[in-house]
Amino acid sequence: MSSNDLIVSLDIGTSKVRVIIGEISNGAINIIGVGSADSDGIRKGAIVDIDQTVQSIRSAIDHAERMVGITINEVYVGIAGNHIALQSNHGVVAVSNEDREIGEEDIERVLQAAKVVALPPEREIIGLLPKQFLVDGLTGIQDPRGMIGVRLEVECTIITGTKAAVHNLMRCVEKAGLRIAPSGIILMSLASGMMALTKDEKQMGTVLADIGAGATTIAIFEGGSLAAVSTLPIGGDYVTSDICYGLKTQTEHAEMIKLKYGCARIDDAASDVTFKVMRVGTNAEKEFSQADLSAIIEPRMQEIFHMIRQEVRRLGYLDKVNGYVLTGGSVTMPGVLGLAQIELESSVRIAVPDFIGVRDPSYSSGVGMIQYVTKYVRIRGGSASPKRVAKSKAASPAASSKPGVFEWFKNMFKEFI
Repeated sequence: MSSNDLIVSLDIGTSKVRVIIGEISNGAINIIGVGSADSDGIRKGAIVDIDQTVQSIRSAIDHAERMVGITINEVYVGIAGNHIALQSNHGVVAVSNEDREIGEEDIERVLQAAKVVALPPEREIIGLLPKQFLVDGLTGIQDPRGMIGVRLEVECTIITGTKAAVHNLMRCVEKAGLRIAPSGIILMSLASGMMALTKDEKQMGTVLADIGAGATTIAIFEGGSLAAVSTLPIGGDYVTSDICYGLKTQTEHAEMIKLKYGCARIDDAASDVTFKVMRVGTNAEKEFSQADLSAIIEPRMQEIFHMIRQEVRRLGYLDKVNGYVLTGGSVTMPGVLGLAQIELESSVRIAVPDFIGVRDPSYSSGVGMIQYVTKYVRIRGGSASPKRVAKSKAASPAASSKPGVFEWFKNMFKEFI
């Protein structure tokens, strides 16, 4: 197994830290290893304790390394949260070649020019998404290389985040003994959209709602590109908390009950399916039915979908979207799809990765990152090195950062125009 064929994604969530190892063979992705660990130090999708987060990352990495028998050195890490913002910008340069043929240097210069934007001192640029290029006023160009022109322009979307959140994330990864790959911080909404949405869904207008444990991330795609992002501080942990109070039991018992017997719609719950719960303050157990449990779960799930719909309205896209796609660990519960169709008043489907070993919505972001890297980031240097090969070393960031930039942008044009 060549180390050059491996991509490792790191998804740091509120309830779990997940590591996915993907092997690229002739352009096809095979998931060869998965590691997960309980996430400590994360609250509502934000890092609140560096040391606990580092320990969780290390545990997940160790799990994945033992499964595949390799040493992971380099990862691609996802970023999300309510600090993420999008803004449009425009870049323009003069074509530098004497024969006026547009080359890769011109494309890089115009993209760098597009990054020149006034930002508050606490924010920094995470990424850039080209929408279209213009050559001497001609619009709708996907890839201008080789064209003849004097003036090259680009219209793009700039992704920004707060420096504190970005640097805390980088700090956690580095303290866990890992290196972030060049261009290795990836917006989770883009990664999930890569896995969950079809090209037509991105073009026609679709809301991608990633309902996790501590937060719900909303990404709106329109015209083939990411149009808006938002994060709601509510998720599956609130359902667990409701069960904890409703059944008067401990949180860990409430989580197990939710996973085993939970149903999001009372109409779909069975009255004859029963379970016993050890209640707080007593040694006695009390019996409940699945219908009793659903009476607690349904109102909270209704609230989550109501908040999603209200947020889409606030962003100004309620009448523009043609459907919703749900993903994330909290949508695996029976009855979620039917309830979502009622509350969102639209067509809804649940996206699940189609790879052996990760066929669960909770792995959507991690798998999406591997697909995103495969399509937009040219693989130079390994993200992991086999333990049995002592001489195999991952390429340094300095050696691998420059190659692949143009290939990344070339593929980016095709997807987002």
